[in-house]
Amino acid sequence: MTARVVRAPRGSVKTCKGWIQEAALRMLMNNLDPDVAERPADLVVYGGTGKAARDWPSFDAICRTLRTLGDDETLLVQSGKPVGVFRTHVDAPRVLIANANLVARYATWDVFRDLERRGLIMYGQMTAGSWIYIGTQGILQGTYETLASVAARHFGGSLRGRILLTGGLGGMGGAQPLAATMNEGICLALDVDPGRVQRRLDTRYLDRSTASVDEALAWCHDAKRRGTALSIGLVGNCAEVLPGLVQRGFVPDVLTDQTSAHDTLNGYVPEGLTPGDAVELRRRAPDEYQGRARASIAAHVRAMLDLQRRGAVAFDYGNNIRTEARDAGVADAFAIPGFVPEYIRPLFCEGKGPFRWVALSGDAQDLHRTDRLVLELFPDNAHLKRWITLAQERVAFQGLPARICWLGQGERARFGLALNALVKSGELSAPIVIGRDHLDTGSVASPFRETEGMRDGSDAIADWPILNALLNTASGASWVSFHHGGGVGIGNSLHAGQVIVADGTDGAARRLERVLTNDPGIGVARHADAGYPEALDAARRHGIRLPMREGGGATD
Repeated sequence: MTARVVRAPRGSVKTCKGWIQEAALRMLMNNLDPDVAERPADLVVYGGTGKAARDWPSFDAICRTLRTLGDDETLLVQSGKPVGVFRTHVDAPRVLIANANLVARYATWDVFRDLERRGLIMYGQMTAGSWIYIGTQGILQGTYETLASVAARHFGGSLRGRILLTGGLGGMGGAQPLAATMNEGICLALDVDPGRVQRRLDTRYLDRSTASVDEALAWCHDAKRRGTALSIGLVGNCAEVLPGLVQRGFVPDVLTDQTSAHDTLNGYVPEGLTPGDAVELRRRAPDEYQGRARASIAAHVRAMLDLQRRGAVAFDYGNNIRTEARDAGVADAFAIPGFVPEYIRPLFCEGKGPFRWVALSGDAQDLHRTDRLVLELFPDNAHLKRWITLAQERVAFQGLPARICWLGQGERARFGLALNALVKSGELSAPIVIGRDHLDTGSVASPFRETEGMRDGSDAIADWPILNALLNTASGASWVSFHHGGGVGIGNSLHAGQVIVADGTDGAARRLERVLTNDPGIGVARHADAGYPEALDAARRHGIRLPMREGGGATD
């Protein structure tokens, strides 16, 4: 049977009643474009089993409904299945999405997988089930920003002559090699799947590849000697290769991991198995598979700890590998710090985070005009200019032309309004979709990642992402989502997403100003409430009211 191929429509003619509905339709389809999704035939976009829709009948029903949805109606989507259309109003979201949310007592992988087998639930990851995935570029700048922070803290501002050792070249991890070379470094990235390595070569995220550890290390040492940037994909299993590197005495300068360790059944491949063997064992003996995966994760993390003790700057990159290793008996797994408290939280305190936009026209010239716009608006931001310049030169589009950059409180609203003005003037041939990763300043409760080590101990409090989703709904986002488990797995996170469309209308301008002010603003408020001085200062600068600090009665 021929695999079904989905690609988003292009051009300036819509098939829906309004551009917001059209944007939702195109972005849902774009998530499943074979140039974007990891396993589009299975509706899997990235991250193990992160899906765009529960099944093909649900996908078809969503598309059919979006094409007839009125400008004063809202579609409800429950774990990838459309379940109702209700009359709301023109400033309400056209779609509200909830994915994988379980009552706390039942929030385990076993319960989730049982419900999934019965066709009752779907894992949406973060941007898969919220229809704003833009391929590996979506995480690329976050990875770039993280590695830039690593370079600034440990290596004088550059990774030149420094080797980053990591694992995982899937939808998220595939960004690592290019982010490293954009920071002038050397990246040695492992993946057990040769197909993933080849895909990163084809999309220019990797420079070269090999299945030989000796050859890979020789290339690394040569690049280090020359001071040249280089990315190498090594076909191999981290649980086997990393202990071998320890025995060799090889110590990288920087060490992390982005294998899909959050999902021990569908993500991480145990040592000794090919990807094909893994598929068969998952099907035949899932319990045995998970036991072997956890043992391999333990070996993997023990090797990371050995390399850390020998001098590597190590950090967890948000895939929950430390928790899985600790549960498998590695008592000191959390000696490896998380990347958010180490390198990203100061940005979150300023309301900064991953702001992404997509040209619905499919015309690369529209996207290039938006690149020029962001540089025109922020001419003094040298870091942003360097990023946009590098992205233009080195990032291949996947699906609809898209871009991402990190913008903060005030900057997002300013850019969004300027994009809307370009659509209104006709400089852009079709509207622009604006969204973000759920990994943002105020949208996640994730004690092993975004909210690890909060200053006030509020790591596990999930009120904040719920408030984020409610605030974005009240502010007029085009669609709003609330998910469970993205990034770190079932039971470990709750998170919200928002998307808003710049269609050139005055109504869109009002919604853009509200949403793109309030969405990062709640992140500033969240960190101010936790007592971060940088966030308190940002709140004062941007006029964000903090009731407990009004009237002089509150203390830090």
